[in-house]
Amino acid sequence: MGLFDFFKKKPAAPKVVVEVLYPQTWENGEAPVEPTVLATEVLQPTPGEAVEIQVPSHIAAEDVAPVAGVVETVETETETAVTSETNLDEGLTKTRKTWSERWNAFMANFRSVDEDFFEELEETLIGADVGAQTALQLTDELRNEVKLQNAKSKADISRVIIDKLVEHYRSQGVNEDASMHFAPEGPTVILFVGVNGVGKTTTIGKMSARYKAEGKQVVLAAADTFRAGATQQLQAWGERNGIPVVAGAANADPASVVYDGVKTAIETNADILFVDTAGRLQNNVNLMQELAKMKRIITRELPNEPQEVLLALDATTGQNALQQARLFKDSTDVTGIVLTKLDGTAKGGIILPIRNELHLPVKWVGLGEQVGDLQPFDADDFAKSLFGSLLIGDDK
Repeated sequence: MGLFDFFKKKPAAPKVVVEVLYPQTWENGEAPVEPTVLATEVLQPTPGEAVEIQVPSHIAAEDVAPVAGVVETVETETETAVTSETNLDEGLTKTRKTWSERWNAFMANFRSVDEDFFEELEETLIGADVGAQTALQLTDELRNEVKLQNAKSKADISRVIIDKLVEHYRSQGVNEDASMHFAPEGPTVILFVGVNGVGKTTTIGKMSARYKAEGKQVVLAAADTFRAGATQQLQAWGERNGIPVVAGAANADPASVVYDGVKTAIETNADILFVDTAGRLQNNVNLMQELAKMKRIITRELPNEPQEVLLALDATTGQNALQQARLFKDSTDVTGIVLTKLDGTAKGGIILPIRNELHLPVKWVGLGEQVGDLQPFDADDFAKSLFGSLLIGDDK
């Protein structure tokens, strides 16, 4: 009996049983076992009306085979991710929790404001990843501030210290240029540097998607030719976001890829060219020479470029990130920091010594996996989110 013969019979209560099956793979040349039924649902369709079949949430949409003759509308990751941003409070949960625990433990031992008190305060600040130099500077300032305000009680001491810390976070941004710079005409070149594994390529993918969503014409250049995975990853981002990627052969001269990228950006009237670079050892002389060569090629074709040289740092590495920032700053003209993986670490306090000791602006922070989770850094919002309930007399 054919399908149409079935409907001609017009059964009183037609039923469609939908079973979502978990497919088994072939192993050792033997046929798979019977598939496991994950969900069963009996649908009661109304003649002439389509029936929507819901796939259980734990099954990825790409795992469901398309039905012939059915046109499926797929919403891309970029379209949803750009509008879905992780709240800064959520992204700093681990850092804030660790800071609060350290601070509460420190204040629980409070007896009097003496030299032992300030020594313990300095150790607490170092433990919170604000850096030894910054911790020493803060402790000296707090000695004077406590005397100046004649703070003696536990509550007064806590208020003075927290207010001073917040002031430090905010004051660093007063004369700090954390904005992104763009060429007045022609393509803007944004060069990404940093060691392997810090999230350079992923950050480029997210940032390029963000600017494309704002209407910018974007081109990507895969100049990390020493790792095939880096080129493939950037190409995957380009395909996902509909952005052209200029790539070369494996182990090709990175500068040649940069040259091709610049030419492509000029010829296509692109607004932004993102350049991904190799990130072997940060103190490798050859690496720094390669970066210098890339910049020479860029400036030869575009005299005012690159507008930005962004250093990607992994927040989870704490003080290692600070050391990387020092070495890169000494070797190339870094214009700003992108601090990645901030949501996955308790070491977010590293932002303070980076800005305080190196005077490098943190321009972006990564708070999650989605495109919208890469957000511009705001010192004031960061201070409020980091210190949370410890803030006294400040609207949160």
